[in-house]
Parts: sequence; structure tokens; C-alpha cells
Amino acid sequence: MAQRYTEAIVEYCETLHTFPLRGSKRDDIRPGLRVTNYKGRAVIAFDVSEALVSIIGIFYGGQDYENTLGSPDWDINSQ
Repeated sequence: MAQRYTEAIVEYCETLHTFPLRGSKRDDIRPGLRVTNYKGRAVIAFDVSEALVSIIGIFYGGQDYENTLGSPDWDINSQ
């Protein structure tokens, strides 16, 4: 069941290329950040450039993505 849920989130992320400006802009957290929800249980944080949608993080449930992504010490490569 967990594998199916994970695969469904990945599939949802892959659809962002067709409508990349969905969700909400969150420049208040970091420049260029957008967030959208997956079935009300997960928050997907991403960035959109001219030719690329970059998934920054996927946060489940009550995780505090705002503070995590807003921290100057947070680096996607360390996750």
C-alpha cells in the first residue's frame, strides 16, 4: 500500500509539467517556491523555471515545511 501511495505521488509530480503554475506561490518562504497538495495529506514544494519543474520536497501530514524550506541551512542535497 505504501508503495502504491508513493508511486501515485510521483505520477502526480510528473503531471506538473502540463500545468506547472498550479498551487500557490510562496515567495514569502523562498523566491520562486510553489506548493500544491496531494489528496490533502501531502504538500509538494516545487520551483518552475522556463523549461523545468524541480521538486524541492514532499512533506507529509503536519510536517512544518514552511520553517524547513525557509531555513537558510536547508539544502535539498542534504535530504
